[in-house]
Amino acid sequence: MSRYRLQPSPAQEQALLEHCGHARYVWNLAVEQHACWKPGRRSAPGFAEQCRQLTEARAESAWLRVGSIIVQQQALKDFAQAMANYFGGTHRRPTWRRRGRGEGFRIVAVKADDVRRLSRHVGEVKVPKVGWIRFRWSRAVPDGVKSYRVTRDRAGRWHVAFAAVPAPVPAPGTGQVVGVDRGVAVSAALSTGETLHAPGLREAERAR
Repeated sequence: MSRYRLQPSPAQEQALLEHCGHARYVWNLAVEQHACWKPGRRSAPGFAEQCRQLTEARAESAWLRVGSIIVQQQALKDFAQAMANYFGGTHRRPTWRRRGRGEGFRIVAVKADDVRRLSRHVGEVKVPKVGWIRFRWSRAVPDGVKSYRVTRDRAGRWHVAFAAVPAPVPAPGTGQVVGVDRGVAVSAALSTGETLHAPGLREAERAR
């Protein structure tokens, strides 16, 4: 992902803060739902069920309804991925999000004309319910942008990070098969006759 400095107008900044508030609110509701789950109880709702509940909540709440459904659904999608990472043992359990800390939201299904260049150092990105927001074109924007994330740091600065799938890199090699025998005196002995020696511990490290 490549990050660029956003330059929103005062009115646009208020709209971005509203998006952040919606994303934070939906995320915290998902955290609360899963916090109520205990072993033996019915499992907490998944992403599909939470999206259905979000539709009902938007129908009842004018504050949510005026926001972007994309922003709110992606907050649920990010939470579902965070829970999958937690159960996979790679990340900690998702926690509450506080106002002013880690503010941001994600937009997906970005079209090719949603990002455009105005001059050498100025570009624009189209944000749902906000419109075109300028950003500093500090380096080339990757081709084939599929999504982007808008964030606000503690100093009040806004950034946009574009995500794109890079082109596959062909793996080196000739396709030949080499056997490897791992050992103690010799770290690895290859069937080609080559031996590899991994660096060992220094004397101080060995004593410790």
